[in-house]
Amino acid sequence: MSRIKLEFPNADGQTLVGLLETPPERVPVARYALFAHCFTCSKDVAAASRISRALAARGIASLRFDFTGLGNSDGDFANTNFSSNVQDLLAAARKLEQDFEAPALLIGHSLGGAAVLAAAPQLPSVEAVVTIAAPATASHVQHLLSGARGQLEDEGEAEIKIGLRRFRIKKQLLDDLARYGDADHIRHLNRALLVFHSPLDTIVDIAEAAKIYQAARHPKSFISLDNADHMLSNREDAEYVAETLVAWASRYLGLGRHAFEPSTGTAPKVASGEVMVTEIDTNFLRGLYTEHHQWLADEPAAVGGSDLGPSPYDLLLMALGACTSMTLRQYAKRKGIDLDDVEVMLRHERNYANDCGDCEAKLTKVDRIVQRINIHGNLSVAERARLLEIAERCPVHRTLDAMPLIETRYVEDDSH
Repeated sequence: MSRIKLEFPNADGQTLVGLLETPPERVPVARYALFAHCFTCSKDVAAASRISRALAARGIASLRFDFTGLGNSDGDFANTNFSSNVQDLLAAARKLEQDFEAPALLIGHSLGGAAVLAAAPQLPSVEAVVTIAAPATASHVQHLLSGARGQLEDEGEAEIKIGLRRFRIKKQLLDDLARYGDADHIRHLNRALLVFHSPLDTIVDIAEAAKIYQAARHPKSFISLDNADHMLSNREDAEYVAETLVAWASRYLGLGRHAFEPSTGTAPKVASGEVMVTEIDTNFLRGLYTEHHQWLADEPAAVGGSDLGPSPYDLLLMALGACTSMTLRQYAKRKGIDLDDVEVMLRHERNYANDCGDCEAKLTKVDRIVQRINIHGNLSVAERARLLEIAERCPVHRTLDAMPLIETRYVEDDSH
Protein backbone atom coordinates (compact mmCIF):
# COMPACT_ATOMS: atom_id res chain seq x y z
CA MET A 1 0.00 0.00 0.00
CA SER A 2 1.06 3.60 -0.52
CA ARG A 3 0.44 6.70 1.53
CA ILE A 4 -0.07 10.12 -0.08
CA LYS A 5 0.37 13.31 1.91
CA LEU A 6 -2.36 15.87 1.21
CA GLU A 7 -2.51 19.53 2.22
CA PHE A 8 -5.57 21.74 1.84
CA PRO A 9 -6.98 24.95 3.33
CA ASN A 10 -9.64 25.17 6.00
CA ALA A 11 -12.36 27.80 5.99
CA ASP A 12 -9.90 30.40 7.33
CA GLY A 13 -7.18 29.59 4.81
CA GLN A 14 -4.99 27.70 7.28
CA THR A 15 -3.30 24.53 6.03
CA LEU A 16 -4.67 21.17 7.11
CA VAL A 17 -2.54 18.04 6.65
CA GLY A 18 -3.82 14.57 5.88
CA LEU A 19 -2.70 11.14 4.70
CA LEU A 20 -4.50 9.18 2.01
CA GLU A 21 -4.04 5.43 2.41
CA THR A 22 -4.39 3.79 -1.01
CA PRO A 23 -4.65 0.10 -1.92
CA PRO A 24 -1.68 -1.93 -3.15
CA GLU A 25 -1.14 -1.95 -6.91
CA ARG A 26 -2.86 -5.29 -7.38
CA VAL A 27 -6.09 -3.95 -5.83
CA PRO A 28 -7.98 -1.20 -7.71
CA VAL A 29 -9.55 1.64 -5.75
CA ALA A 30 -13.23 0.82 -5.33
CA ARG A 31 -14.38 3.95 -3.44
CA TYR A 32 -13.00 6.73 -1.25
CA ALA A 33 -13.61 7.19 2.47
CA LEU A 34 -13.03 10.08 4.86
CA PHE A 35 -12.07 9.37 8.49
CA ALA A 36 -12.63 11.83 11.37
CA HIS A 37 -10.55 11.23 14.51
CA CYS A 38 -11.52 11.66 18.15
CA PHE A 39 -11.54 14.88 20.20
CA THR A 40 -8.00 16.28 20.75
CA CYS A 41 -6.52 13.25 18.93
CA SER A 42 -4.69 13.32 15.61
CA LYS A 43 -4.81 11.45 12.32
CA ASP A 44 -2.04 9.17 13.61
CA VAL A 45 -3.99 7.78 16.56
CA ALA A 46 -3.78 3.98 16.44
CA ALA A 47 -7.46 3.36 15.68
CA ALA A 48 -7.51 5.77 12.71
CA SER A 49 -4.28 4.51 11.16
CA ARG A 50 -5.08 0.82 11.60
CA ILE A 51 -8.61 1.08 10.24
CA SER A 52 -7.46 3.23 7.31
CA ARG A 53 -4.73 0.76 6.37
CA ALA A 54 -7.12 -2.18 6.66
CA LEU A 55 -9.69 -0.42 4.46
CA ALA A 56 -7.02 0.34 1.85
CA ALA A 57 -6.01 -3.32 1.79
CA ARG A 58 -9.62 -4.09 0.88
CA GLY A 59 -9.90 -1.55 -1.92
CA ILE A 60 -11.19 1.55 -0.11
CA ALA A 61 -8.80 4.51 -0.22
CA SER A 62 -9.11 6.34 3.10
CA LEU A 63 -8.17 9.93 3.95
CA ARG A 64 -7.51 10.82 7.57
CA PHE A 65 -6.37 14.31 8.52
CA ASP A 66 -5.59 16.53 11.50
CA PHE A 67 -8.30 19.00 12.46
CA THR A 68 -7.27 22.65 12.84
CA GLY A 69 -4.70 23.18 15.61
CA LEU A 70 -3.95 19.47 16.06
CA GLY A 71 -1.17 17.21 14.80
CA ASN A 72 0.53 18.64 11.71
CA SER A 73 -2.26 21.06 10.80
CA ASP A 74 -1.94 24.81 11.23
CA GLY A 75 -4.06 26.96 13.51
CA ASP A 76 -4.71 27.37 17.23
CA PHE A 77 -6.78 24.64 18.89
CA ALA A 78 -8.15 27.23 21.34
CA ASN A 79 -9.91 28.98 18.46
CA THR A 80 -11.64 25.84 17.18
CA ASN A 81 -14.96 24.27 18.06
CA PHE A 82 -17.30 21.54 16.86
CA SER A 83 -18.64 23.73 14.05
CA SER A 84 -15.10 24.33 12.76
CA ASN A 85 -14.47 20.57 12.88
CA VAL A 86 -17.47 20.03 10.62
CA GLN A 87 -16.14 22.69 8.26
CA ASP A 88 -12.74 20.95 8.26
CA LEU A 89 -14.47 17.72 7.22
CA LEU A 90 -16.17 19.51 4.34
CA ALA A 91 -12.81 20.96 3.27
CA ALA A 92 -11.25 17.48 3.29
CA ALA A 93 -14.13 16.13 1.21
CA ARG A 94 -13.60 18.92 -1.33
CA LYS A 95 -9.90 18.03 -1.55
CA LEU A 96 -10.75 14.40 -2.26
CA GLU A 97 -13.25 15.42 -4.92
CA GLN A 98 -10.81 17.82 -6.59
CA ASP A 99 -7.81 15.48 -6.67
CA PHE A 100 -9.37 12.00 -6.76
CA GLU A 101 -13.07 11.28 -6.21
CA ALA A 102 -15.69 12.57 -3.80
CA PRO A 103 -15.99 10.39 -0.67
CA ALA A 104 -18.76 7.81 -0.63
CA LEU A 105 -18.12 6.74 2.95
CA LEU A 106 -17.73 8.80 6.15
CA ILE A 107 -16.23 7.23 9.27
CA GLY A 108 -16.00 8.98 12.62
CA HIS A 109 -14.43 7.87 15.89
CA SER A 110 -15.68 9.32 19.19
CA LEU A 111 -16.48 13.05 18.68
CA GLY A 112 -15.44 12.52 15.06
CA GLY A 113 -18.51 10.29 14.82
CA ALA A 114 -20.75 13.15 15.90
CA ALA A 115 -18.98 15.34 13.32
CA VAL A 116 -19.61 12.97 10.40
CA LEU A 117 -23.27 12.71 11.39
CA ALA A 118 -23.46 16.51 11.16
CA ALA A 119 -21.43 16.77 7.94
CA ALA A 120 -23.02 13.96 5.91
CA PRO A 121 -26.21 15.86 4.89
CA GLN A 122 -23.97 18.54 3.30
CA LEU A 123 -22.10 16.00 1.13
CA PRO A 124 -24.26 14.59 -1.69
CA SER A 125 -21.61 12.02 -2.63
CA VAL A 126 -21.80 10.23 0.73
CA GLU A 127 -23.80 7.02 0.59
CA ALA A 128 -22.93 5.47 3.94
CA VAL A 129 -21.90 6.69 7.40
CA VAL A 130 -20.13 4.78 10.17
CA THR A 131 -19.69 5.86 13.79
CA ILE A 132 -17.28 4.22 16.26
CA ALA A 133 -17.66 4.83 20.00
CA ALA A 134 -19.43 8.09 19.17
CA PRO A 135 -21.76 10.30 21.20
CA ALA A 136 -25.15 11.11 19.69
CA THR A 137 -24.50 14.84 19.94
CA ALA A 138 -21.45 17.06 20.36
CA SER A 139 -22.83 18.46 23.61
CA HIS A 140 -21.83 15.17 25.25
CA VAL A 141 -18.26 16.52 25.38
CA GLN A 142 -19.29 19.28 27.79
CA HIS A 143 -18.71 16.99 30.79
CA LEU A 144 -15.00 16.87 29.91
CA LEU A 145 -14.88 20.63 30.35
CA SER A 146 -16.96 20.89 33.52
CA GLY A 147 -13.95 21.52 35.75
CA ALA A 148 -13.03 24.59 33.73
CA ARG A 149 -16.52 26.02 33.39
CA GLY A 150 -16.10 28.59 36.16
CA GLN A 151 -12.81 29.90 34.79
CA LEU A 152 -14.25 29.98 31.27
CA GLU A 153 -17.19 32.06 32.46
CA ASP A 154 -14.96 34.45 34.43
CA GLU A 155 -11.92 34.76 32.16
CA GLY A 156 -13.12 33.54 28.78
CA GLU A 157 -10.44 30.85 28.49
CA ALA A 158 -8.87 28.06 30.53
CA GLU A 159 -6.44 25.16 30.38
CA ILE A 160 -7.90 21.65 30.56
CA LYS A 161 -6.33 18.22 30.81
CA ILE A 162 -7.62 15.39 28.62
CA GLY A 163 -5.80 12.11 29.07
CA LEU A 164 -2.18 13.08 29.65
CA ARG A 165 -2.20 16.23 27.55
CA ARG A 166 -3.15 19.83 28.29
CA PHE A 167 -5.09 22.09 25.94
CA ARG A 168 -6.11 25.73 26.09
CA ILE A 169 -9.76 26.34 25.23
CA LYS A 170 -12.04 29.37 25.05
CA LYS A 171 -15.61 29.87 26.16
CA GLN A 172 -16.76 29.84 22.55
CA LEU A 173 -16.12 26.07 22.52
CA LEU A 174 -18.67 25.56 25.32
CA ASP A 175 -21.14 27.87 23.63
CA ASP A 176 -20.78 26.05 20.33
CA LEU A 177 -21.19 22.60 21.89
CA ALA A 178 -24.42 23.73 23.52
CA ARG A 179 -25.87 24.31 20.03
CA TYR A 180 -25.53 20.59 19.27
CA GLY A 181 -27.65 19.07 22.01
CA ASP A 182 -30.41 17.75 19.77
CA ALA A 183 -30.10 14.45 17.88
CA ASP A 184 -32.95 15.28 15.52
CA HIS A 185 -30.54 15.84 12.61
CA ILE A 186 -29.75 12.11 12.70
CA ARG A 187 -33.37 11.40 11.78
CA HIS A 188 -32.82 13.27 8.52
CA LEU A 189 -29.48 11.66 7.69
CA ASN A 190 -30.94 9.74 4.73
CA ARG A 191 -27.85 7.56 4.46
CA ALA A 192 -27.12 3.97 5.40
CA LEU A 193 -25.77 4.03 8.96
CA LEU A 194 -23.62 1.58 10.91
CA VAL A 195 -22.98 2.12 14.63
CA PHE A 196 -20.04 0.44 16.39
CA HIS A 197 -19.84 0.66 20.17
CA SER A 198 -18.42 -1.29 23.08
CA PRO A 199 -20.60 -2.06 26.11
CA LEU A 200 -17.43 -1.56 28.21
CA ASP A 201 -16.68 1.94 26.89
CA THR A 202 -15.91 4.14 29.92
CA ILE A 203 -15.47 7.36 27.91
CA VAL A 204 -18.68 7.40 25.87
CA ASP A 205 -21.40 5.23 27.38
CA ILE A 206 -23.12 2.72 25.13
CA ALA A 207 -26.36 4.59 25.85
CA GLU A 208 -25.10 7.14 23.31
CA ALA A 209 -25.07 4.44 20.64
CA ALA A 210 -28.68 3.65 21.52
CA LYS A 211 -29.60 7.31 21.04
CA ILE A 212 -27.98 7.35 17.58
CA TYR A 213 -29.66 4.12 16.56
CA GLN A 214 -33.08 5.17 17.81
CA ALA A 215 -32.88 8.57 16.14
CA ALA A 216 -31.81 7.18 12.76
CA ARG A 217 -34.11 5.73 10.14
CA HIS A 218 -33.46 2.55 8.22
CA PRO A 219 -31.21 1.30 6.76
CA LYS A 220 -29.29 1.21 10.03
CA SER A 221 -27.19 -1.41 11.80
CA PHE A 222 -25.48 -1.84 15.16
CA ILE A 223 -22.42 -3.96 15.98
CA SER A 224 -21.26 -4.48 19.54
CA LEU A 225 -17.49 -4.33 20.08
CA ASP A 226 -17.35 -6.80 22.90
CA ASN A 227 -14.42 -6.22 25.32
CA ALA A 228 -13.01 -3.31 23.27
CA ASP A 229 -11.96 -0.06 24.93
CA HIS A 230 -12.89 3.42 23.70
CA MET A 231 -9.64 3.93 21.76
CA LEU A 232 -9.66 0.45 20.16
CA SER A 233 -6.19 -0.01 21.60
CA ASN A 234 -5.99 -3.67 20.62
CA ARG A 235 -5.06 -4.20 16.99
CA GLU A 236 -7.58 -7.05 16.71
CA ASP A 237 -10.47 -4.71 17.57
CA ALA A 238 -9.47 -2.16 14.90
CA GLU A 239 -9.08 -4.88 12.26
CA TYR A 240 -12.44 -6.39 13.21
CA VAL A 241 -14.06 -2.99 12.71
CA ALA A 242 -12.44 -2.65 9.27
CA GLU A 243 -13.42 -6.14 8.12
CA THR A 244 -17.04 -5.91 9.21
CA LEU A 245 -17.27 -2.30 7.97
CA VAL A 246 -16.25 -3.30 4.43
CA ALA A 247 -18.63 -6.25 4.39
CA TRP A 248 -21.49 -4.01 5.52
CA ALA A 249 -20.60 -1.16 3.16
CA SER A 250 -20.49 -3.47 0.13
CA ARG A 251 -24.29 -3.45 -0.01
CA TYR A 252 -24.44 0.34 -0.22
CA LEU A 253 -21.26 1.28 -2.10
CA GLY A 254 -21.38 -1.30 -4.86
CA LEU A 255 -17.98 -2.72 -4.01
CA GLY A 256 -16.53 -5.40 -6.23
CA ARG A 257 -15.56 -8.82 -4.97
CA HIS A 258 -11.95 -7.73 -4.48
CA ALA A 259 -13.08 -5.70 -1.49
CA PHE A 260 -13.81 -8.88 0.50
CA GLU A 261 -10.74 -10.87 -0.44
CA PRO A 262 -8.33 -11.08 2.48
CA SER A 263 -5.09 -9.25 2.02
CA THR A 264 -1.97 -11.39 1.95
CA GLY A 265 -0.01 -8.30 2.97
CA THR A 266 3.06 -6.72 1.40
CA ALA A 267 5.24 -6.43 4.48
CA PRO A 268 8.32 -8.66 4.53
CA LYS A 269 8.79 -11.19 7.28
CA VAL A 270 11.22 -9.96 9.91
CA ALA A 271 12.74 -12.01 12.71
CA SER A 272 12.06 -11.07 16.31
CA GLY A 273 14.55 -8.50 17.55
CA GLU A 274 15.50 -7.32 14.06
CA VAL A 275 14.36 -4.49 11.83
CA MET A 276 14.34 -4.33 8.05
CA VAL A 277 14.60 -1.28 5.81
CA THR A 278 13.49 -1.53 2.17
CA GLU A 279 13.39 0.89 -0.75
CA ILE A 280 9.93 2.12 -1.69
CA ASP A 281 11.22 4.52 -4.32
CA THR A 282 14.65 5.34 -5.75
CA ASN A 283 14.75 8.66 -3.94
CA PHE A 284 14.44 8.81 -0.13
CA LEU A 285 11.22 6.93 0.76
CA ARG A 286 11.94 3.78 2.77
CA GLY A 287 9.85 1.09 4.39
CA LEU A 288 10.68 0.31 8.03
CA TYR A 289 9.61 -3.07 9.39
CA THR A 290 9.77 -5.03 12.61
CA GLU A 291 8.17 -8.37 13.33
CA HIS A 292 4.76 -6.77 13.96
CA HIS A 293 4.99 -3.13 12.83
CA GLN A 294 5.68 -1.05 9.74
CA TRP A 295 6.42 2.64 9.18
CA LEU A 296 7.96 5.01 6.66
CA ALA A 297 11.14 7.07 6.58
CA ASP A 298 11.67 9.96 4.17
CA GLU A 299 13.27 13.36 3.83
CA PRO A 300 11.59 16.80 3.75
CA ALA A 301 10.52 18.26 0.42
CA ALA A 302 13.13 20.99 0.89
CA VAL A 303 15.90 18.46 0.25
CA GLY A 304 14.11 16.54 -2.47
CA GLY A 305 12.05 14.06 -0.46
CA SER A 306 8.30 13.47 -0.38
CA ASP A 307 7.95 14.22 3.38
CA LEU A 308 5.85 11.08 3.93
CA GLY A 309 7.71 10.05 7.06
CA PRO A 310 10.32 11.15 9.58
CA SER A 311 13.92 11.59 8.46
CA PRO A 312 16.61 9.20 9.78
CA TYR A 313 17.74 11.80 12.33
CA ASP A 314 14.12 12.37 13.37
CA LEU A 315 13.82 8.64 13.99
CA LEU A 316 17.01 8.67 16.05
CA LEU A 317 15.68 11.51 18.21
CA MET A 318 12.30 9.79 18.53
CA ALA A 319 13.98 6.60 19.76
CA LEU A 320 15.87 8.50 22.46
CA GLY A 321 12.85 10.59 23.44
CA ALA A 322 10.53 7.58 23.63
CA CYS A 323 13.02 5.64 25.75
CA THR A 324 13.52 8.62 28.06
CA SER A 325 9.78 9.09 28.53
CA MET A 326 9.18 5.38 29.19
CA THR A 327 12.05 5.23 31.68
CA LEU A 328 10.77 8.24 33.63
CA ARG A 329 7.23 6.89 33.74
CA GLN A 330 8.29 3.45 34.98
CA TYR A 331 10.58 4.96 37.61
CA ALA A 332 7.81 7.26 38.84
CA LYS A 333 5.44 4.29 39.12
CA ARG A 334 7.93 2.25 41.16
CA LYS A 335 8.74 5.14 43.51
CA GLY A 336 5.18 6.43 43.88
CA ILE A 337 6.06 9.83 42.43
CA ASP A 338 3.01 11.94 41.50
CA LEU A 339 3.93 12.35 37.82
CA ASP A 340 1.06 13.50 35.58
CA ASP A 341 2.71 13.85 32.20
CA VAL A 342 6.10 13.81 30.46
CA GLU A 343 6.98 15.70 27.30
CA VAL A 344 10.41 15.24 25.72
CA MET A 345 11.64 17.61 23.02
CA LEU A 346 14.87 16.86 21.17
CA ARG A 347 17.07 18.54 18.59
CA HIS A 348 20.18 17.37 16.76
CA GLU A 349 22.95 19.89 16.24
CA ARG A 350 26.25 19.76 14.39
CA ASN A 351 28.49 22.78 14.83
CA TYR A 352 31.79 22.35 13.03
CA ALA A 353 32.98 25.93 13.64
CA ASN A 354 32.74 25.78 17.42
CA ASP A 355 33.14 22.07 18.12
CA CYS A 356 35.81 21.16 15.61
CA GLY A 357 38.15 24.10 15.57
CA ASP A 358 41.05 21.91 16.70
CA CYS A 359 39.99 18.44 15.51
CA GLU A 360 43.54 17.32 14.69
CA ALA A 361 44.81 18.15 18.15
CA LYS A 362 42.16 16.40 20.21
CA LEU A 363 39.13 14.12 19.96
CA THR A 364 36.10 16.36 19.69
CA LYS A 365 32.43 15.49 19.48
CA VAL A 366 30.92 17.40 16.59
CA ASP A 367 27.39 16.03 17.04
CA ARG A 368 25.18 17.09 19.91
CA ILE A 369 21.65 16.06 20.89
CA VAL A 370 19.80 18.60 23.01
CA GLN A 371 17.05 16.97 25.07
CA ARG A 372 14.56 19.11 26.99
CA ILE A 373 12.14 17.43 29.38
CA ASN A 374 8.89 19.00 30.56
CA ILE A 375 7.33 17.15 33.49
CA HIS A 376 3.96 17.87 35.08
CA GLY A 377 2.83 16.79 38.53
CA ASN A 378 2.97 17.50 42.23
CA LEU A 379 6.74 17.03 42.47
CA SER A 380 9.26 18.19 45.02
CA VAL A 381 12.55 19.83 44.01
CA ALA A 382 14.37 16.62 44.98
CA GLU A 383 12.04 14.48 42.87
CA ARG A 384 12.49 16.70 39.84
CA ALA A 385 16.27 16.55 40.22
CA ARG A 386 16.17 12.77 40.58
CA LEU A 387 14.04 12.35 37.46
CA LEU A 388 16.57 14.38 35.48
CA GLU A 389 19.28 11.95 36.63
CA ILE A 390 17.13 8.96 35.69
CA ALA A 391 16.51 10.41 32.22
CA GLU A 392 20.19 9.89 31.40
CA ARG A 393 19.97 6.23 32.37
CA CYS A 394 17.49 5.12 29.73
CA PRO A 395 18.83 2.20 27.63
CA VAL A 396 18.98 4.14 24.35
CA HIS A 397 20.84 7.01 26.07
CA ARG A 398 23.38 4.51 27.41
CA THR A 399 23.79 2.90 24.00
CA LEU A 400 24.51 6.25 22.36
CA ASP A 401 26.95 7.19 25.12
CA ALA A 402 28.78 3.88 24.69
CA MET A 403 29.60 4.72 21.05
CA PRO A 404 28.60 1.22 19.89
CA LEU A 405 30.59 -0.65 17.28
CA ILE A 406 28.58 -0.85 14.07
CA GLU A 407 29.40 -3.90 11.97
CA THR A 408 28.34 -3.76 8.31
CA ARG A 409 28.57 -6.73 5.98
CA TYR A 410 26.85 -8.29 3.00
CA VAL A 411 24.09 -10.85 3.45
CA GLU A 412 25.58 -14.22 2.66
CA ASP A 413 24.28 -15.58 -0.63
CA ASP A 414 23.80 -19.33 -0.42
CA SER A 415 23.53 -19.59 -4.20
CA HIS A 416 27.31 -19.16 -4.64
